[in-house]
Amino acid sequence: MQTKPRISSILETNNLSQSITGVKAFNLSELKLKEELQFELPSQLRLGHLVEKIISNLIQSSTNYEVLYENIQVIKDKKTLGEIDFILKNQRNEQIIHLELAYKFYLYDPNISEHAFNNWIGPNRNDSLKEKLDKLKNKQFPLLHHNFTQSVMPDIAINEVSQSLCFLVSLFIPYQCKRTYAPSYAKAIKGYYLNLDAFIKRDHALKSYYLPTKKEWGMDPADNEIWTDFEGIVKQAESIIQEKQATLCWQKHKQSYLTFFIVWW
Repeated sequence: MQTKPRISSILETNNLSQSITGVKAFNLSELKLKEELQFELPSQLRLGHLVEKIISNLIQSSTNYEVLYENIQVIKDKKTLGEIDFILKNQRNEQIIHLELAYKFYLYDPNISEHAFNNWIGPNRNDSLKEKLDKLKNKQFPLLHHNFTQSVMPDIAINEVSQSLCFLVSLFIPYQCKRTYAPSYAKAIKGYYLNLDAFIKRDHALKSYYLPTKKEWGMDPADNEIWTDFEGIVKQAESIIQEKQATLCWQKHKQSYLTFFIVWW
């Protein structure tokens, strides 16, 4: 995996605003970073942990924030109650921040509910934006004030810690959907989704494709150098769809690129 494009993709991903999450947003644009960032990316980590590691390195590379604690497990009677992502220190005002991080891909299914907020689901329909935010509000953030948390971080005045959320999200809407979306969601829309039959029926003349691995999700397809013709990509997609797994797909046509999901449902 190319390091610089992966780092850039994280910095450029949209962060959901407080108007959606209900929690103060921590924007990566707040970090004062050097122009040239280069650090090793572990190859064995899954996507979520990889993004967490990148953001940890970004914060530590900044001149205005410091990582005091990271991935702190709160344990009671040998049972893990949860994990706190980051405890940061703002070097400018000395504020201590409990930061939770999420890096997600959601698809809009208008058939779920009349309420748009409930309709953002994971590519395989086994999670949702609503469920993730409920977990953050009801479990992750309250963990800071659990009786056992203070013993893990004895040098932190828990009651003086503020809480923020960095919710990096890429949204996808139904293919050829005419619906309009609120600005808070619209700026995070990266493409569309469709099923395999609909994908096959499209015009594929002069177009090439690539199915990025999970670790490549969210990266800019323009940085990709490996492309496959339509027949080759259909065979790959069929194999994935048979396992009831959605796949991200990149399309190249001349010098333009598209990103979309091919789903099994």
